[in-house]
Amino acid sequence: MSSSVGAHCTELKQKYDTCFNKWYSEKFLKGDTTPECEDLFKDYRACVMITLKEKGIDKLLAESRKETQFPSASSGDEEAGPNSA
Repeated sequence: MSSSVGAHCTELKQKYDTCFNKWYSEKFLKGDTTPECEDLFKDYRACVMITLKEKGIDKLLAESRKETQFPSASSGDEEAGPNSA
């Protein structure tokens, strides 16, 4: 398993990766799609977001999202793309 973007997040990443890989191979691939590892993911994501903010990367991401807006899967709207008929 690889290191995280922030060294202090690596332990959280490893715990999440271990949980996810176990869930994926032992449950998901056998048809059980009940989500697991959400708390570990939330903790890891929070750590990564702090690191991105400390490094100023969060601002770059925000600017990039303004320049290239992707349709949100959570919005429920399925907008037609430029090549739609």
